[in-house]
Amino acid sequence: MTERHFSVVICVYTEDRWEDILAAVSSVRTQSLPALETLLVVDHNERLLDRLAKEFEEYAASGEVRVLANAGPRGLSAGRNTAISVARGEFVAFLDDDAVAERDWLRHFAEGYDDPRVMAVGGRTMPAWASGRRPAWFPEEFDWIVGCTYRGLPPGRVEVRNVLGGNASFRTSAFDAAGGFATGIGRDGDKRPLGCEETELCIRLSKALPDAVLLIDDRSVIHHRVPAARERFGYFRTRAYAEGLSKALVARSVGSGKGLESERRYTTRVLPAGVVRGVRDAVLGRAGGAGRAGAIVTGVAVATGGYLLGTVRALRGGVTFAVAPIERVPATEPDQEGEAA
Repeated sequence: MTERHFSVVICVYTEDRWEDILAAVSSVRTQSLPALETLLVVDHNERLLDRLAKEFEEYAASGEVRVLANAGPRGLSAGRNTAISVARGEFVAFLDDDAVAERDWLRHFAEGYDDPRVMAVGGRTMPAWASGRRPAWFPEEFDWIVGCTYRGLPPGRVEVRNVLGGNASFRTSAFDAAGGFATGIGRDGDKRPLGCEETELCIRLSKALPDAVLLIDDRSVIHHRVPAARERFGYFRTRAYAEGLSKALVARSVGSGKGLESERRYTTRVLPAGVVRGVRDAVLGRAGGAGRAGAIVTGVAVATGGYLLGTVRALRGGVTFAVAPIERVPATEPDQEGEAA
């Protein structure tokens, strides 16, 4: 493996996650394959921007940690696009602001790019439950609800339709070919728990580069904190509904064929098997079996409802999103670009 240079992007938006942000940056700085730079993009929060700029002032001159302001509209997609436009690495990796990466996270990503056709490599995201363990009713098939790898994804290093955005990497050239993340689809802090922006991008990338290969390597592991509020059934329902809305936007952007290709297998094979396991556990007197089976049925129902409503809104023109080309900012010397934007 030749030396590969990664720009690691961490998008942040609230001081409530201050300790999480510091832990995320620390996990990047201790990688066995050192990152070229860590880009902290602050989503329209001047106080947090100033606080982070002061916190990492000593790293600004070298460019090791750069603090930037989101140059686009509020939301995760625009924040990521801001970082991509100034990234100096040949590869861009994304890490959630409430997650920590294991030491070989970037090294395993890098190994995936030995094949020049590979344009993206994702990893495995493990939940770190605030209560210390998984709620008995919470099915592993729905771990995507809390931003984690879910039961049903194949193990090992495998080719996939899309990577999951909180633990993923791309060749920088992928964004030159396909454009950036679509604004209007993804998250806006805690106010809009939507998703699927990385799904839409990956499908668009595969259309722009038909020979492109996208991988998941489950050795590239991060641990994602799940706060107590997201362990509750109310959040489960809300997030599943929002996913349905998001899938409708993806289908509108790339067509329902590719937009729902993986979801069809998931809903016809993975979820029914999960219900059967839950019912079996309930019959055998194992804790949470009935709850897991019920949660799967509920999750499917509310996600379907969200998808139908999102489709109607899209047909009426009530929902908009935009994909813009990434305008690369010319690289300058590290001591000039280390200041907060």
